[in-house]
Formats: sequence, structure tokens, C-alpha cells
Amino acid sequence: MAVDVVTEIVIDRACADVAEFAGDPSNATAWYANIDSVEWRTAPPVRAGSAMDFVARFLGRRLAYTYEVVEFVPGERLVMRTAQGPFPMETTYTWQPVSAGRTRMTLRNRGEPAGFGRVTAPVMAAAMRRANQKDLARLKRLLEAGGDGPPAG
Repeated sequence: MAVDVVTEIVIDRACADVAEFAGDPSNATAWYANIDSVEWRTAPPVRAGSAMDFVARFLGRRLAYTYEVVEFVPGERLVMRTAQGPFPMETTYTWQPVSAGRTRMTLRNRGEPAGFGRVTAPVMAAAMRRANQKDLARLKRLLEAGGDGPPAG
């Protein structure tokens, strides 16, 4: 069974600001509660072909995986994919202006679990949806507060 989880949020910041911050994998630990570290394999900034190693916790397990950027349209879309491990995953971020100073960010995770993961796919999808909603809410709070994100513009 495939997992395909789509979550979105409207952030009261300009699209360019949201895309710049959320689209930089170096910032993932600031807004993803379960990501412990990100190490670049290729030199930043992000572009098609960039690769980075992530260490995360999910459902009580430590996960280490490498994402490769397969598509990057600055300010609009970022697609990263991993093929190794028990759960190959594709993560897509899209950013769309809603109005002046407001952005709709969509986060989509989809993949095809192998082995035992197939049995637990519905549980994984539900847990992923909850985690993604919390992470997007954290990103919204961070960017709207102007804290560690880019300056309000």
C-alpha cells in the first residue's frame, strides 16, 4: 500500500520569504520536530542534484537517509527523493501566494513501503499526517514571529 500524505498551511509571510527559508534543507531542524541533523553531501545552495544526509526519529525509530533534489524551481517548488532504506520517499514542497504577504505552503510525502512497512502503511500515514501538521504549524509560528526565519518583507 502506498503512502501519500498532503498537508498545507497559510503563512502570513511573503512567498519568497517562506520558500527561501523552508526550501533550504539547512533550516529543517528549526521547524521539523523529528529531524535531528542535516549534513550536505554537495555544496549548498540547494539545486537539482543537491544531496544531503538526514537523521530523524519517526515512530520511535532512528532513521538515517539521503535525499537528492530532483526538481527545484526557486520560490515555487522543491522535490526531494530517497531510494534507499525500507521506505523510499518523495517529499515535495510547493509555495503559492494567497495574497500580498500570505503564502500557502503544501507539504507532500509519498512513498511505497517495502516488507513489514506495507502492513503498517496506514499507521505510518496517520502518524506522518500528524507530524507534518505540527511541523507546518511550527514553521508558521517561526516565520510569522520573524524569529529565526528571514526578515519580514
